[in-house]
Amino acid sequence: MTRGFRTVGALRRRALWCGFALAAAASLALQGQQSSPLVQPRDLILDGSFRLPAGRFGASEFAYGGTALAFNAANGSLLMVGHDQQQMVAEVTVPPIGLSAEISGLATAAVLRPFVDVTEGLLHLADPGESNPIKIGGLLPYNGRLYISAYSYYDADSTQQLTHFVSGTDLAVAGDVRGPYRVGTTGAGYIGGYFAEVPAIWRTALGGPVVNGQCCIPIVTRTSYGPALFAIKPADLGVRNPAPAVPLVYYPSDHFVNDWDVKSGFWNGSTEIGGVVIPENTRSALFFGRQGLGPFCYGEGAACGDPTDPYKGTHAYPYAYYVWAYDLTDLAAVKAGQKRPWDVRPYAVWPLILPFGIANAHLRGATYDRSTGRIFVTQAFGDESQPLVHVFRINPGATGSPAASIAPANLRVIR
Repeated sequence: MTRGFRTVGALRRRALWCGFALAAAASLALQGQQSSPLVQPRDLILDGSFRLPAGRFGASEFAYGGTALAFNAANGSLLMVGHDQQQMVAEVTVPPIGLSAEISGLATAAVLRPFVDVTEGLLHLADPGESNPIKIGGLLPYNGRLYISAYSYYDADSTQQLTHFVSGTDLAVAGDVRGPYRVGTTGAGYIGGYFAEVPAIWRTALGGPVVNGQCCIPIVTRTSYGPALFAIKPADLGVRNPAPAVPLVYYPSDHFVNDWDVKSGFWNGSTEIGGVVIPENTRSALFFGRQGLGPFCYGEGAACGDPTDPYKGTHAYPYAYYVWAYDLTDLAAVKAGQKRPWDVRPYAVWPLILPFGIANAHLRGATYDRSTGRIFVTQAFGDESQPLVHVFRINPGATGSPAASIAPANLRVIR
């Protein structure tokens, strides 16, 4: 009997100790979160750039590509989608980076794995029965698996529900793809795009180890009117249907910040977002893309006063490569039920100055190497030339460099 009481007492003491330990860990995490700095424009420093090789490698080429950029920590390499028409994926090295006044002076990446169809012919199943193209929106090597998101390019009837595939990280291995799966219930147009890993200190507060989102694709009413992010647990794919997606920020058609057809320094019909990163030791989520800063116009480029794009569509010339910066504490407040996803605004937006500011270029992807703190961004051109990869680092408190830009006050989004 005495031994039994001692056992119960020991269990109680152990439970109390575990409770204190968990509370202490939570307190330390909260302190770390609150003390983490917000990335400012001067903190984003360009280390250098490199080129992607010309020519065909397997089933595709890099021209008209550079989307769904992802860092593969296992190989220290980059994965990306090539030519828009094929939607194939290749893996390349990260060569020595440098600064050069001419593109020809930059190093060129080598191809580790040539272009292949990572969905092994299953991409169309993301929206079966539709004739419009299905595109790969994001890639994420994570815990030995490759996660793939996809979106129907022109989902006018909003029928797409399935968005995600799971495969192996070795592009040479066939027969290992699963999916497509449904993720979340907000809508495929909100989540069929970019991925980013969440730093460990933020995973509980945000609701998962990975964030996933989508923005600014055709048929605006089925996607977000601005940057969108949801926290997911990749292991849920194929196990739970739908796999849960915790809303952190998004702007639906009944809660948008501003109209689609207006001049805006935040979002309009000309906005493009290629990727998002959450740098370690900060409390920032940084979206990379392109924003039209001039009067909005829909029509032919010449009629809209846009010398960079002659085609019929959305125009807001002139354009700027762009960063939208969000405070993770705001996203955590949404997860905690203290704010709604559409109540959140970026704490700053700013133009990103690149060494080769070609007028018809676009930022197609962004990814992050957690081991070195490097941010990779792809700049692709509206012609047959190869995309460039620019490499940034976060240097809080730095004075900046010629490649870093401080946001003009009139471009900031005020709460």
